[in-house]
Amino acid sequence: MPAVVLTQHLTKWYGPRRAVSDVSFAIEPGEIVGLLGPNGSGKSTIFRILTGYLAPSEGRVEVTGRDVVRDSLAVRQAISYVPEDAPLYDHMRVTEFLHFMARIKGLRGAAKKSAVERAAERLDLSRVMGLPTGKLSRGFRQRVSIASALLGDPKVLVLDEPTSGLDPHQVIAVRDLVRSLAGSHTVLIASHILSEIEKIASRVMILLDGRLLTADALKESASVLALRLTTAAPEPAIRAALTAVAGIRKIGPDPDAITDRYLIEAERLPSLSTNIVAALVGHGVALSELTEMPPNLEKVFLDLTRRPAKKAPAQAGEEGSKEAA
Repeated sequence: MPAVVLTQHLTKWYGPRRAVSDVSFAIEPGEIVGLLGPNGSGKSTIFRILTGYLAPSEGRVEVTGRDVVRDSLAVRQAISYVPEDAPLYDHMRVTEFLHFMARIKGLRGAAKKSAVERAAERLDLSRVMGLPTGKLSRGFRQRVSIASALLGDPKVLVLDEPTSGLDPHQVIAVRDLVRSLAGSHTVLIASHILSEIEKIASRVMILLDGRLLTADALKESASVLALRLTTAAPEPAIRAALTAVAGIRKIGPDPDAITDRYLIEAERLPSLSTNIVAALVGHGVALSELTEMPPNLEKVFLDLTRRPAKKAPAQAGEEGSKEAA
């Protein structure tokens, strides 16, 4: 199945500064893909290129098989973008704004009315439909912006910090909404909150200084096995017992525990847990617990982004505080 979003050697220069450097990735139909990176890593620039706000300096970008430069109008009909700042016409009431945006997207008559009602219901906007958008809280402004993006049933939805400014209940509602779009829509999402991305995305890409470090961080996090060991034995005894167990990379105290708990980082090998238990018992070490921990996206993110980036002719930095992490 052809990719619905495709970038090949995408590069973007702002004068002498390179914001995006030779980035290539493909997103399949129905995927929910997270895009992570520190401030200034190039995420917003990539989003703006995908949605037709900016032109690439080099490389090729396609959305639904159409080139974002040569077929810009067709691309914009297939994609919706929700930037972090949720730009709205403050003088318009919510219902007026949504009907206006629906008309821009080519909806008329009963189809327009139905689309607005459906989007308002999905984002729980009924109580604010008669209010001017300029009077809304940041959370409701964000929800109106997302509702607007859903009008016209776009094939691709690009969300830049969609839960920014939302309360916990609203965050959960947006999370559930994005999950519900999987399969019927393709979603590319950026967020500061790694735990939210981990719960929503089927795949996570990580950028640093405009370079793509990995196209599947979740796969990388799952490739390393993390085990939590609880025992009253001293650390030297544990290390001595596990020296001969193949696949163990690291042993150390659990930083979240006061005593008697250790973390083991290892390769995913058959019967590894069994071998660890046998080695400990064989050395007279009594254990209370050996538990496999879920993959840790935060650890992968920090490990990758703390590594020195390869030097480029100019470093990214054009977006400053506007670039979402």
